[in-house]
Amino acid sequence: MAYLYSGHLSCTFRKSPRFFHHGAALLPKGRAYSKDVDLSEYLHKSIVPTMHYQKSLPRLPIPKLEDTIRRYLAAQKPLLNDEQYSKTEKLARDFQSGVGKELHEELLDQDKRNRHTSYISGQGFDRHLFALRYLASTKGLPLPTLYLDPAYATINHNILSTSTLTSPAVNLGGFAPVVPDGFGVGYGVHDEWIGCNVSSYPARDVHEFLQCIHKSLEDIFSTLEG
Repeated sequence: MAYLYSGHLSCTFRKSPRFFHHGAALLPKGRAYSKDVDLSEYLHKSIVPTMHYQKSLPRLPIPKLEDTIRRYLAAQKPLLNDEQYSKTEKLARDFQSGVGKELHEELLDQDKRNRHTSYISGQGFDRHLFALRYLASTKGLPLPTLYLDPAYATINHNILSTSTLTSPAVNLGGFAPVVPDGFGVGYGVHDEWIGCNVSSYPARDVHEFLQCIHKSLEDIFSTLEG
């Protein structure tokens, strides 16, 4: 059975900040809390149902393929030497003018047929390229060589995965890491305190990570207070 380690840190916004550490807990994978925990301690009933405003949200457009490739290469450049970058750039350009172009047109057609939601969004490149990869898979096409590039695998190996849901109705939240050697960081920023819930598999040390966050927050407060 795989296990997760979880730890929590919080800090109040006061003249002399106080930090609270909770010892890391060992959790069986797939079970985020003890059966004895009262979930009402963390969650409160909302008067607005989830997805209530979904239909009123503006649809986000699919980015141009050339823009996605440009952003992808810009993100890769600092991580690769000249030889590696040259190889990755060629694969990306070949994808852009070849099978990627065909997949992008198919994605646009699917988007037109699904006006009720946004299939892709944001100014990044990862979700767009993932959508094209998934589309190739559903059509039974061979995996384009762009996705076989070691540089693509490296840049999509997200050791640090973070997310927040800051709301008066939620005091604590978290999720598992997305890779075996990573951290999952759920954090919240409230009027008088900030906090985070960190999880990892045994390959990483939650205690050490929380100590680094603790030290970083202390440095920030020291700088702000002069």
